Amino acid sequence: MEQKKLLIITYYFPPAGGPGVQRWLKFVKYLPDFGVQPIVYVPENPTYPIVDEGLVSEISDKAIVLKNKIWEPYQLASVFSKNKTKKISSGIFPHKKKQTFLDKTFLWVRGNLFIPDARVFWVKPSVAYLEKYIKENNIDTIVTSGPPHSLHLIGLELKEKLNVKWFADFRDPWTTIGYHKALRLSGYAAKKHKNLEHKVLNSADTIIVTSKTTKTEFEAITNKPISVITNGYDIEKVEKQPLDEKFTLAHIGSFLSDRNPKFLWECLVELLQEIQDFKSHLEIKLIGAVSQEILDSINEFKLNDYLNLLGYVSHNEAIAHQKKSQVLLLIEINSEDTKSIIPGKLFEYMVSNRPIIAIGPNGSDFADIIKETNTGVFFDYSEKAKLKSVILDFYNQFLEGKLQANGVGLQQYSRKNLTKQLVQLIN
Repeated sequence: MEQKKLLIITYYFPPAGGPGVQRWLKFVKYLPDFGVQPIVYVPENPTYPIVDEGLVSEISDKAIVLKNKIWEPYQLASVFSKNKTKKISSGIFPHKKKQTFLDKTFLWVRGNLFIPDARVFWVKPSVAYLEKYIKENNIDTIVTSGPPHSLHLIGLELKEKLNVKWFADFRDPWTTIGYHKALRLSGYAAKKHKNLEHKVLNSADTIIVTSKTTKTEFEAITNKPISVITNGYDIEKVEKQPLDEKFTLAHIGSFLSDRNPKFLWECLVELLQEIQDFKSHLEIKLIGAVSQEILDSINEFKLNDYLNLLGYVSHNEAIAHQKKSQVLLLIEINSEDTKSIIPGKLFEYMVSNRPIIAIGPNGSDFADIIKETNTGVFFDYSEKAKLKSVILDFYNQFLEGKLQANGVGLQQYSRKNLTKQLVQLIN
């Protein structure tokens, strides 16, 4: 029996690093186990804000990888400011109050001239390249993964031209994503985003989303079937780590300006004042891109002496830190728009056996997952007393050498199980 072929159109793929890569890297790894041949279409010369060469070795040797040149305005913009374009490309925007004229210009250009995003110039050449490939190789099913949501426009045109079966996978929402408001959109640009979103959602055969809230949002726009397939964890080949000797609170991943949990810093300051030994044990460990506003805030609260800023590390190193840190921090922006966001690292956190302190808006989708799996405690931004009490409880367990998480029902979030769900859907 001939294997089913699945064409996957994605922007982020190794050597890209960061969370956007993991979802389809892992689906591609397990698809052959279920009789599906993955064919991955990616840019040949992309502008990745984060590069992790170590992930290249994780690409399944059963996958076919197609590459085609892309032209991105980031390559032009970096002439003016390489640092700014890199940050905007990775979703780190300067805080509204601290935006320079150049910041405002970059954001206006990004939001109003490149709709839906700065990868839109890849759509036409991709459609021409893939139309030929699809016909020559008898492919009947495609998936587009966004953001960048311009990739869904490739799916839209291929659907119109060839009537292939098209699944539009949304790792994040489109017009309700948190950073959309930072883009200084004109009325015309905002309307164009909405129209494109509506067209994609009503043209794809099936929509795939990562959270229940995004599903509910999209159900107001389309009657097409919508399936929730969350992100997940994989069995990583990382040796068992000895636990940190300090009481480490570790945040792994991009720590954006709007995620600044001031009430967490306040809790730590109060515990430092109230408990003599806390000073010798506390360490705030930040791994990944950290915005200047977060660092300024830590400085304002006089917590610099306890800060260990490690910057970006490889995926394997990040997994090692997850397993050895005493407590893991998961922080989402306090906004209606972010209730649907389930950070990909949550699932890796859940299997690290370390307790999670999760902070986000009331009603967050990931609060339910943490509660159901018994992997940590969730707090909304009004629960300072509860947060302080839990940190103190974790600290006392740390002193006794008994601090750990005892997760339950985690298997449903394994990458292999999630790939099985995907295959059932596409078949």
